[in-house]
Amino acid sequence: MILSYAALRAHAIGCQDRGVGQDDDAHRIAELVRLRRVRDRIDREYARPLDVETLARGVHMSAGHLSRRFRQVFGESPYSYLMTRRIERAMALLRRGDVSVTEACFEVGFSSLGTFSTRFSELVGVSPSAYRREPGLAAGIPSWIEKQATRPIRNREATSHGRG
Repeated sequence: MILSYAALRAHAIGCQDRGVGQDDDAHRIAELVRLRRVRDRIDREYARPLDVETLARGVHMSAGHLSRRFRQVFGESPYSYLMTRRIERAMALLRRGDVSVTEACFEVGFSSLGTFSTRFSELVGVSPSAYRREPGLAAGIPSWIEKQATRPIRNREATSHGRG
C-alpha cells in the first residue's frame, strides 16, 4: 500500500493532536539528560573505580543500552571516555613536574602502572616518563588553550581530524 503525501501529513497532524510525537521527543530528551549525567559523573569521579554496569545502574539503563547510546551521542564508549579523562588528568599532573609517573598513575584511578603506561602511550604517543621529562611543554600558554592543545586523542581520531 502506498500512502500519499496528504495521507502521511494527515497522520502526522493526528499524531500531534494526540501527543504521540511529543512522547517520543520527551523520551529522547530524558535519555539525553541521563547520558549527560553519566558523562558528568565520569568527569567528576574519574579517579574512582567506575565500570559501565555501575554507571548504567545510576541512570536506570542496562549496560548494553548505555554503551550503545553513549557511543552514538558522544562518539566513544563510556570506558573510552573514562580512559581519555584519566590520561588527560595524568598529563596535567606530569606537566607540573612535582609528581612521579607512579603517583600520577594511582592519583587518576589506574590500579596498574603497566596498564597506565600502555594507555598513556597509545593516546599521547610517548611514554609517561618521556612526557614528564619534556620541560616547559606548555609554558606561558593560558590553561584553557593548553588543555585544548594537549588533549589526548586516539590514533583513528588523529587521522580523521588531520591532527598528528
